[in-house]
Amino acid sequence: MDKMVRLSGIAYESLVHGPGLRRVLFAQGCSHKCKGCFNPDTHDFYGGSLMDMDEIIEDILDNPMLKGVTFSGGDPWEQAVKFAYIAKKLREKYTKIPIIAIEPAYKMVHDFAYNQVTLVMATKGTIESEKFHKLYNKYDNHKTYLMACKG
Repeated sequence: MDKMVRLSGIAYESLVHGPGLRRVLFAQGCSHKCKGCFNPDTHDFYGGSLMDMDEIIEDILDNPMLKGVTFSGGDPWEQAVKFAYIAKKLREKYTKIPIIAIEPAYKMVHDFAYNQVTLVMATKGTIESEKFHKLYNKYDNHKTYLMACKG
């Protein structure tokens, strides 16, 4: 597997993207074009920068202050294999810490964080939509919590 992931950016120490001090990886590329998207600059699949996944993982694991990781975007699901690889490696250390994902990345995070706490961020409109409920109801969600975000 190619070990490069396309990111629009990284928030190295965020307190606003979930509980505790977090690293936030902003995926580059999104085909959803959601109304009210707060990161429209992440939609272009050729924007952002290619970054080495193992270097990103090592940098996260080397920071003892971090309490978790957030995948945002863009849509991490558009690079599912790469974000799944990152999630799996991070789960080796963060076994009790939730990984937060925006709604499009939910399946990927659920599959690699099974039986762990997962927080899903989505707009209120998305959470209330029939499409989201069909996706959400496919999974055993006893450790999944929904968080409405502005949008």
